[in-house]
Amino acid sequence: GTGSMKTWCLCQICTCGSDYRPYEIDKQPRHAPEGYKPKQGVIDLGTTYKRDFNSYKVQPVVIIRPLERQQVKKGKLDTVPTYKDDYRAWDIQKSELYKPQQTYYPPTVRFGNSTTFQDDYVPREIKPRQSCKPSPAVERSTIPFSCNTSHRLDYVPHRPEFNLARPKDSYKPPDQPLEDLTTHRCDFQGLVGETAKICRPAHTRVAQDAPFEGSTEFRDSFQAWALPAPQVQKALEYVPPAGTMQLQSTSHLDYVPHQATRVLPIRPASRRRNHNFPFQGKSTTKQDFPAWESCRQGLIKQGPQIPSPSGKFDGLSTFRSHYVPHELIATESCKPADAPLKRPLPFDDITTYSLEYMPKKLETCPASYPSPPGYLFETTNSQGHKFFRKIAPAVKAF
Repeated sequence: GTGSMKTWCLCQICTCGSDYRPYEIDKQPRHAPEGYKPKQGVIDLGTTYKRDFNSYKVQPVVIIRPLERQQVKKGKLDTVPTYKDDYRAWDIQKSELYKPQQTYYPPTVRFGNSTTFQDDYVPREIKPRQSCKPSPAVERSTIPFSCNTSHRLDYVPHRPEFNLARPKDSYKPPDQPLEDLTTHRCDFQGLVGETAKICRPAHTRVAQDAPFEGSTEFRDSFQAWALPAPQVQKALEYVPPAGTMQLQSTSHLDYVPHQATRVLPIRPASRRRNHNFPFQGKSTTKQDFPAWESCRQGLIKQGPQIPSPSGKFDGLSTFRSHYVPHELIATESCKPADAPLKRPLPFDDITTYSLEYMPKKLETCPASYPSPPGYLFETTNSQGHKFFRKIAPAVKAF
C-alpha cells in the first residue's frame, strides 16, 4: 500500500557462491601393512658351482731354497764401520737466546681522561613507544556487501563518434625569403670588458714571536736507546782424531784375485782375394739407361689477338668531351665583422661569491704551543708522553 514503508535489501550473489556447494570431506582410510610371515620348509642352498666342481686334494708346495755357500773367513772381521769410526759424537752445548730484555713497563696510575661522549652525553629517561600495530581481532561488518564502485556510479556511456578522414593539404612553399639570422647573431654584440678580479682573501701567514724550540712529541717520546754490539760466535778449531785411519774396506779384504786370460774376438775368416786386372765399373743400370742429350724448351707465347693501334693518341675521355664549364658565383659569408663593439660603461664584475664571502680568522693549532690554552696538564707517562685534560666551560646559573 502507499501508507506502508518497505525496506529492500540488495544482496549480491557471485557465480562462485551460486555454483560452489560445500561438501563434507571424509578422511581416506590408511592401508595397514601386514606383518612378515616366514615361509615353511627347507631352503635349497645348492648351486651349479657346487654340483659341477670336483674338489682335489692339494699338498703344500715345497720351498725351493738355494744351496748354502759357506764363506771362507781368512781373518778377523772388524765390525766397526767407517762412519762410526770417523764421525764421533761431540758434546753440543745449548745456545743462549739473543732476545733483548723487555724495557717497557705498563703504567700503574689509572687512566682518568674522559671522552667527548662522556662529557657531552646527558642521560635521559627512556619511554616505551606507542605501538601502531592494529589489533589482531577481526571485526565483521553487519551491513550487506555493496558491489557498487566509483566506476559504475560515475561512468556515463557515450556513443562513439566516427572520425572523418581529413584530406591531406598539399605543400605550398612560402612567398617570403628565409630568415637565416639566429638569436646569437641578433643578441651577441661582442662586448669587450676588463678581466675579473680575484676575490680570494690575502694570505696572512701565522707566525709567533717566540723562537722555535725544535722539540716535537715524537722526539720527546721516542728517545734513542744505546744498542749493544752483536756478539759474534767464534768457530771451533778442527781437531783431527787420534790414531791411524784404516783405509781397508770389506771389498779389499774379501776380494780374491784370479788369473784370467784375455778373450780373443771371434771374427770370420777373411776371404779377400787379390786380383791384378783393373776394375770395369759397369752395371746393368748404366748399360740399360744411357744418358740422352737434353736441351731446354723455349717459352710458348701466343700471338697478339688485338692489333696494335696506328696513329696519334687523342687523349680525350668521356668526361672531357661532355663536360660543360660554368661560371662560379662566390657565396656570401654570414660571419659577423671582427670589429668589437665598445661601450662607454665599465664591465660589471660583481658576483654572488664576492658579495656573500666573509673571511674567517685562521686559528692556530693548540699542538704548536708548549702549554695549549684551554687544556690542563695532568701527568707524563714512562715514555715521556704528556696528557692534557680539556677545561670544561663554566655554566652560568639562571
